[in-house]
Amino acid sequence: MRFLHTSDWHLGRLFHGIHLTNDQAHVLDQFLALVRESKPDGIIIAGDIYDRAVPPIEAVELLNQLISQILVDYKVPTIMIAGNHDSAERLGFGSRLLAAQGLYVAGALSREIEPIILYDEHGPVYFAPLTYGEPAFVRERLSCPDVSNHEQAIEAMVQHVIRKIPNKARSVAIAHAFIAGGMESESERPLSIGGSSMVNGAVFQPFCYTALGHLHNSQQAGNPSIHYSGSLLKYSFAEASQRKGIHLIEMDKVGGITVERIPLSPRRDVRCIKGYFKDILDHSIDEGNQQDYVSVTLLDEMPILDAMGKLREKYPNVLQIESPRFLKKGVLSGLPKDHRKLSEKELFAAFYHQMTGENMTQEQQMHLVNVIETVYREEREAIL
Repeated sequence: MRFLHTSDWHLGRLFHGIHLTNDQAHVLDQFLALVRESKPDGIIIAGDIYDRAVPPIEAVELLNQLISQILVDYKVPTIMIAGNHDSAERLGFGSRLLAAQGLYVAGALSREIEPIILYDEHGPVYFAPLTYGEPAFVRERLSCPDVSNHEQAIEAMVQHVIRKIPNKARSVAIAHAFIAGGMESESERPLSIGGSSMVNGAVFQPFCYTALGHLHNSQQAGNPSIHYSGSLLKYSFAEASQRKGIHLIEMDKVGGITVERIPLSPRRDVRCIKGYFKDILDHSIDEGNQQDYVSVTLLDEMPILDAMGKLREKYPNVLQIESPRFLKKGVLSGLPKDHRKLSEKELFAAFYHQMTGENMTQEQQMHLVNVIETVYREEREAIL
């Protein structure tokens, strides 16, 4: 069986105030071309289809157009699960009707997780759609009172669905999770603020292949059969060195797999330039595409009048300017590292210490975690 594995499209994403819908449409055209050329038996989208619970109209239209072409023009069955950015209930609306057309959507976790069965010349392959679910939700839905963290939640879902898959049958897990040892990126929203969000890859041992979403860097997650496809585009300047693409999986008659990574070419790349202001303007530092999304790190010690305006005469899409001297001498000097790389919990703890001269107590930290997680839940399910 041949199938495509992708994830973390984040349709409707804003990047430093720039709407990325046209950039996403550009690479999704390449994805459609790959579907047409490779003629897969199935497509997996492992969560974070949208960037937020209530996506903009343009993002919904883009997904509608894309899925319609896949199902109507190419007739390729497609399986998608909700990620932590999606509204699981909204994404799963009409899933029973859509399944009849070949679109299998796992939105909110149901009390019965049913494998999706696709066939090739060697027989059935069972796909387990392990949609994203917070531990408390999994505990209630699957009646597992001992579930208290993400690893136990995933393990409970695996045990729930694996009993419905025949012994020694070829099987694929689809999950949205943070596997221990995975390489994170700045643009990922944490799955948990308080407890552990990490999952041991061993929980996926029963499956021939595990298609993961959540981490934006394409990578193997410990076991050669467990992979993150990575995000559709670079969604932070910390991802500038990453290569984005789609995974093409070939599965033989006994479940052996080979993974081929197919690169995608963005409409505009995301790049970082570092140097002195004069050298950057004189073209002696960078020879890349001037239309790319650019972050500039200036080494100059003296302030520069209207640096952004002058840089945009050469690079119209300069989105960020950094000056290391501010991190050394400015208001951020009391923090343990760059404030942009700190979590909400770390930022507030630093602010609290600066204001009171004391560290937060354990009770205060637990209260802060509860507040942040409540805000995240409300944001995911926000209604405009």
